[in-house]
Amino acid sequence: MRTGKSDISGWLVRPAGRHLWAVPVTVLAVCAAHAARATPSGGMDNAIVVRAARTWLAGGSPYDDPHFLYLPSAVLAAVPQALLPGAALRVLVPCAVTALLALAWACALRLHRVPLGSRLACLGLTGLAAGFAPFGHLVRLGNWTVTATVALPLCLLLASRGRWTAAGAVVGAAVALKPLLAPLLLLFLFAGRWRALAAAALVPALASAAAALAMPDPAGFFTRTLPFLLHGDDGFVRLYEASPAAVLPRLGVPQGLAQGLAAAAACAGVLCALRRWRRADPGPLRLAETGAGLMLSAFLVSRPSYDHYLLVVLPLLLAGLPYAGSVARGVWFWIALVPQVPGLTWPWLESERRRAFRDAFTLCVLAVTVARQSRPRVPVLGGRVPSGRTPEPAKAPATPF
Repeated sequence: MRTGKSDISGWLVRPAGRHLWAVPVTVLAVCAAHAARATPSGGMDNAIVVRAARTWLAGGSPYDDPHFLYLPSAVLAAVPQALLPGAALRVLVPCAVTALLALAWACALRLHRVPLGSRLACLGLTGLAAGFAPFGHLVRLGNWTVTATVALPLCLLLASRGRWTAAGAVVGAAVALKPLLAPLLLLFLFAGRWRALAAAALVPALASAAAALAMPDPAGFFTRTLPFLLHGDDGFVRLYEASPAAVLPRLGVPQGLAQGLAAAAACAGVLCALRRWRRADPGPLRLAETGAGLMLSAFLVSRPSYDHYLLVVLPLLLAGLPYAGSVARGVWFWIALVPQVPGLTWPWLESERRRAFRDAFTLCVLAVTVARQSRPRVPVLGGRVPSGRTPEPAKAPATPF
């Protein structure tokens, strides 16, 4: 990227200095320590998976719990945790989730070729941890969404280096733990990467089939979990869902119409992601914006859809800040994040049970903002970036992360 003295992108990619790194390290340590004190057994959501593993070890079916929404392979993955005492999980899980979120941010930076020792790396991690409420929510809950948060930028990083089959295997492994990244299979379809598509589909299929054979209810995911996901009959869970299909009925919109509108928005988002992919400009923005567009489209219609799902795409979009024309350079990207600022009280939305309206605003505005990236770029005179070209960020010597 050509940056002048007035362009902030040049300043962002320069080394941060060791003293500045004390800020994100402190913030992350405080976040993990608070979660360890406030949440027993490593968080409510992680406890669901661990409880399912313990039920299986005791000879029962993990799908007896309607809130266990994972594939059978996740049960085996949770067995090591099931063997640990609750006191250990209380400390280890928040620390592991925090470390994985930092790793996700590092992968997103490397995808955009931003040095890990840069000011953007330091300030971005601080902003995510201290200025984005779902970050803290995810650490406290211990939700396995964190696996998708790491897998998406890692997958796109591998794809940007031509290692598509490895990228597909990463997505497949993430789906085997939690099926959140299943929409990303469309990216391999767009790219015509059939081996990667096969890897992404076969890894969770084989892992789940093998795990299901060891369970008393091998078809439990299909007979119990899928109906729950399709109907969303849990009144408690519905209060925290951010998708329009869940939020609009709370405003008086008929359920059928709300689901239809959400499905139409999701289809439009997929079409925009396809257009963004076909606008084959060089650079990492093509992969990042197509992948983010597919995931946001799925979140618009998926049941359930929570605020911490936003962390799957946010590091990808924020790391593109040094690039002219990126999503993070637009004002609507930042407007979408305003409802997620911790401590900011919203009139009539103070109740925790009403925060889904704020989450839905963020989700919808982000989805539209990313979808707008599919529009062809108009050439601009005066030395700026021509149509279809994505410049690289200014190079700066990397310092240790």
